[in-house]
Amino acid sequence: MPRNYWMMITNLENFRVTRDLGFTVQGLNAHLQRKAQRIEPGDRILYYIGGKRYFAATATATSRYAEDPAPVWKKEGNNSPWAFKVNIQSQYILDENEFIDACQLAPRLEYVRKWAPEDWYIAFAQSKLHLLPKKDFMLIEEEIRKIRANGNGTKRRPKSHGAHRRRTGQPSG
Repeated sequence: MPRNYWMMITNLENFRVTRDLGFTVQGLNAHLQRKAQRIEPGDRILYYIGGKRYFAATATATSRYAEDPAPVWKKEGNNSPWAFKVNIQSQYILDENEFIDACQLAPRLEYVRKWAPEDWYIAFAQSKLHLLPKKDFMLIEEEIRKIRANGNGTKRRPKSHGAHRRRTGQPSG
């Protein structure tokens, strides 16, 4: 059972690096060492594409962190180099054209409530790794899971489209 629910904030380029590595390992910046030390096998990780404000994937940590300064991920802004890694296993990964616009879910998150509704994104700006309430993590993961369940690399269609197709005798998938 997961003890912690994390949100990893990354840019699209570094998300692609993690994806290209098969979602088997995730790098962590050196300045995140205190948080990295708290990651345990079984902890859950949500991926948020910071500059774009998208939710993109979930994974499960399969190891504790380890030092590994090999330059796999690109340095982001003024952040310290990627000094640590944690092994992961993917749960749900969205294709880039399926990413969830965080503006659609953020108003429902407990984590952002201390900020003005229009400034919710500031809650994610202070660090690249956040502990989320389980409720927030599960809400976002359920939305990701629904999109993956509808698959085919396309966005979920609004319910009215599917109902219309069924009424006209066309297949609904």
